[in-house]
Amino acid sequence: METDETPRVLPFQLQFDKPVASQIKIAEWNPEKDLLAMVTEDSKILLHRFNWQRLWTIFPGRCITSLCWRPDGKAIAVGLEDGTISLHDVENGKLLRSLKSHTVAVVSLNWEEDGQVIKDDSVNNSTYEDRTSRFFPPAPRVPRMPGLAPGDTGFMDDSDDSFRELSNSSYQRFNILCSGDKDGSICFSIFGIFPIGKINIHNLSIPTPYATEPATCRLSHASISKIALSKDLCHLIVMCSGELNHDEVESAERQLGVHGCHCLLLDTSIFWKRKNELHQVAQQASNIEDLIEVIRSSLSVMSKQWSDAMHTFREKFDSLSSLIIDHGLDSSPQEEFLSLLGGARTSPPVHQFLVNSLGESGVKRVSKVVCGAGKELQHVVLDHLQVLGRNFSAIHPAAEIIGFRMGELRGPSRWRTRFQGIGLDETLINNATEKSGILLVQVERFMRVLSSVVQQFSNFFNWLLKCIKLLNQEPSDQLLPYNSELVVIFLKFLYDQDPVKPFLELSEVDIEPDMETLQRVKELVHFGGFSDCDFLRRTLAEEFKQMESSFKEAFLMPFTTISRKMLCKDVLPLFALPSSSASVSVSVPISVTYYKDASTSVSSYQTHEHGFIDYISFQIPGDSSSNIANCIGISRRFMHSLSNSSIEESASLEAVLLSVPDGYHCVDLSLYKEGQIVLLLNETTSASECSGESCMMIVQADDLPFVSIPRSGCINTWNLDQLKDSVMHLRLENEKVRNIPHSVVAPLAVSGKNEEQTSAHVGFGSFH
Repeated sequence: METDETPRVLPFQLQFDKPVASQIKIAEWNPEKDLLAMVTEDSKILLHRFNWQRLWTIFPGRCITSLCWRPDGKAIAVGLEDGTISLHDVENGKLLRSLKSHTVAVVSLNWEEDGQVIKDDSVNNSTYEDRTSRFFPPAPRVPRMPGLAPGDTGFMDDSDDSFRELSNSSYQRFNILCSGDKDGSICFSIFGIFPIGKINIHNLSIPTPYATEPATCRLSHASISKIALSKDLCHLIVMCSGELNHDEVESAERQLGVHGCHCLLLDTSIFWKRKNELHQVAQQASNIEDLIEVIRSSLSVMSKQWSDAMHTFREKFDSLSSLIIDHGLDSSPQEEFLSLLGGARTSPPVHQFLVNSLGESGVKRVSKVVCGAGKELQHVVLDHLQVLGRNFSAIHPAAEIIGFRMGELRGPSRWRTRFQGIGLDETLINNATEKSGILLVQVERFMRVLSSVVQQFSNFFNWLLKCIKLLNQEPSDQLLPYNSELVVIFLKFLYDQDPVKPFLELSEVDIEPDMETLQRVKELVHFGGFSDCDFLRRTLAEEFKQMESSFKEAFLMPFTTISRKMLCKDVLPLFALPSSSASVSVSVPISVTYYKDASTSVSSYQTHEHGFIDYISFQIPGDSSSNIANCIGISRRFMHSLSNSSIEESASLEAVLLSVPDGYHCVDLSLYKEGQIVLLLNETTSASECSGESCMMIVQADDLPFVSIPRSGCINTWNLDQLKDSVMHLRLENEKVRNIPHSVVAPLAVSGKNEEQTSAHVGFGSFH
């Protein structure tokens, strides 16, 4: 693009007039690659290269309200209107995981990893290494439901394992995904998959640390606009609109509270202080959750296969009961078969059933379905749940891996000084470990029942086939032999009952163990056996439900403990809003980021508190009750303003007001690499048919005349009003400006990549 300057390395590049089917409402650059993810008004996600080559498009089927990238750029988080957060693979858009952390629309997402690189190994000697891969092969895939076509259960036509890449977190740096919804709830999850905390800004007790007397206040009618976790994971900045009231004010006087845009500073230092412990718990818990999904899906597949087989059996054999009734007999099918087995003459209904209704082909078909289903169930167990003597290196025993991973958490749960601080409870972990062991016992028990039942069915079908041959006077030397005693047992116990189904489906039927076995199990408790002896009365499905419940209870403790430790440290009122917008979410251009502190030399080991400076940039809306009009507010050092502010000048809160050039208004803004701020300005025109022109301006933050802001304990004080007499006026001729020959719209997307890269990309919407 033409400029007045001599040729040089451009600070940014532009892409103009690239058509898309629908208006773009969200856009985010990949932090590691030249990839731009965009969300259209019709809620499609598009992934493009910088040269505008489209890689993939997905349509979740629900309204998309937020978007962010994982720090390594390999996955993308998508917030939906119903409160769901879905994680997608950057390579193909495949759904990796879906979490329901919220109940309402997710309006802001931020994914940050531990930004501290520790060069002194002596201070990082407790880093956790997952040992599971040393003893076990890779975890199994989720079995596919019979008859399901690829793509029936996800966004993409890809039936491969959908979560292994996320679960393989041992290769990731410790990271936290933060999500905020429109009702003021903020959720935190490690690696984007293990929930580790939740708070609501309405319930926060907000201190006013500069008040003459200790005081607190609360937000009401609040709505989150933006959340940003610091690079050291110690602070979370929340930009929100709402009504700020002193706790001491009586409810009848609450209307005196001031509604406006506020900035909250939350203490999340527990993530930094206990990152190694949290990494270990999250590693194990997220993998266990994946394995639980394998077991759940396996039980579902097994139940479906066996149910279909039993439906086929009943469909064929129920006609015998109708034939008995039609012939005026009062016997049962079992009695008729027993009479035939005992050598009596074949009764008319049995003869008609065997020769005409069922026939040789019918017996073979039912036998193939039932016995085939039994073998498939055995394969699912062997391939997905437990080894049971097969080639250990070639299979993936999910239930056994769960038991090992729970065992890996038993030791840490006893280390009270380190792990009790994050809520790892020894009793709950021990209970969950025992439940995982009991599940292994139940799997073996189920296999014995299944093997016996399949054998009984096979023997019964062999006998029926021989009977049909005799009735048809055909030679039967080629048929498999049968056992008469097993036929009697089948007719007595299995013909109209299904002992396999209760093991696979939750039911109220209890299994009655023999008293001798029950007594032996109780005696084993004294020698370290399971303290829960009632597992003998439960089925596999019931045991799985109890195991899953014990895991949820065990991992809820860290979630609850961490949630209680995240407190609000400070509040910064930015600007007032008209009372008419009290219940309406404020939509103004805002941006929060953390730049490296250039004023401080970085040693080989830098403490986590002084590596970065927070920059908060926002447009002050025209209808604000503030005296400042058409201005951009920028504040910095908010998260350090509480520490030594009266002693250390550099730690005080600073701010500056930038007046937008006359004839322009700010459409969007974004903080950028190397402490730069990008402003997208539209020309103000009176004629609606004239779209006007636009420009993009880059301002260097370090060059701005920041002014120290005295803090006040009064929540009615709008700090930026103190700067109205020292506003800096932006001039098009003085700043780095690019003219755009038409009007533009949000979003503005900037990508600075890493420090070594000098190029960067900027994208924005436009009117056509």
